[in-house]
Amino acid sequence: MAARGSRSTRQERVQAERRTRLHTARTIWHQGQIRRRTRDNVVAAIVGSVIVLAAIGSQVVHAQVTAPEPTPTPTVEPSTSPSEAPTETPGPIPSDTPAAE
Repeated sequence: MAARGSRSTRQERVQAERRTRLHTARTIWHQGQIRRRTRDNVVAAIVGSVIVLAAIGSQVVHAQVTAPEPTPTPTVEPSTSPSEAPTETPGPIPSDTPAAE
């Protein structure tokens, strides 16, 4: 019976070491995942910012290149002077209601 007791103790020790190794491996993997996600988020933010800045820059360049230059328009002078005809101002319009005194 002593053999059984020593064997189970050895087995428990091997299983405990296996659990420890698995736990350490999972912890290292998890920390690597966190670092990868952080790195991916930083890269995505930088790439997104570059794209936005490039779009703004291209719009500014496009607006400067294609903007028409203002040209002065010639003033049009009337060929004949307008006639000075007297204009009549309309008088008061009579109404059907009697005036209040």
